[in-house]
Amino acid sequence: MATHATGSAPASELHAERLSSALGALVTGVDLATDTSDATVERLQELFLEHQVLCIRGQQAMTSGQQLDFAARWGEISVHPYVPSIDGYPGLMKIYDPNPVTQRWHADTTHAAAPPALSMLLARILPPIGGDTMWADAYAAYEGLSPGLRHTLDGLRAVHRGTELAGEAGLDRDAVTQTHPVVRTHPVTGRKALFVNGDYTSHFEGWTAEESAPLLAYLYAQVARPELVYRHRWQVGDLVIWDNRCTQHAVVGDTGGAERVLHRVTIAGDRPR
Repeated sequence: MATHATGSAPASELHAERLSSALGALVTGVDLATDTSDATVERLQELFLEHQVLCIRGQQAMTSGQQLDFAARWGEISVHPYVPSIDGYPGLMKIYDPNPVTQRWHADTTHAAAPPALSMLLARILPPIGGDTMWADAYAAYEGLSPGLRHTLDGLRAVHRGTELAGEAGLDRDAVTQTHPVVRTHPVTGRKALFVNGDYTSHFEGWTAEESAPLLAYLYAQVARPELVYRHRWQVGDLVIWDNRCTQHAVVGDTGGAERVLHRVTIAGDRPR
């Protein structure tokens, strides 16, 4: 754990600006390389629950060790079951260019028994143009459905399976297969959110894949509605923190092959209920 230093920007100087009508806020007025005081972290955690996605700008001075230490203030760091960590920094992953898995709308690692509560992504190297990341409000996606459909979904569970990368890493299929409620209740806010996604959800429990496909496709489309989305244009040093329990995200794959490197840490969550 890092020393909880008191820097030149106490929590009272934090400024948060809403980034879209759906979700997301830009935070300025803090340097996390020098200030991870209790007051600062507590204020950021309040803003996080309110906005679901925070971009804390200007954090390029953070070292990999400092990023992990800051992340540990939010909970237990989760080591990915099949994506390797950066050498010497367990739990810190290097995210490269966009790929088909990251370009689909998804929440992270929902094939786990207890998917991550939140993730933190720090932009290190960016292409001259492209490579934006979009986040969608899964609370609003659920709340916008008809009462009849919400009632139906409240009683359903879905099977989530790891991607092809799990098999390539030698993991048994059962080790990366879990069943979760289609609608999960956030353990802190108590709000309900859709919890199915195009990367990991296979089918509804008790339904065939063919029977499940039309309704799943409809639900995925609700998450991706433009009015529920915030699109983030990265700057080097942006530290973005998002709530994996009530958002989904997707990368825009328009980098043209230019280098794009971001460092990600995830924080362990609870079993969805």
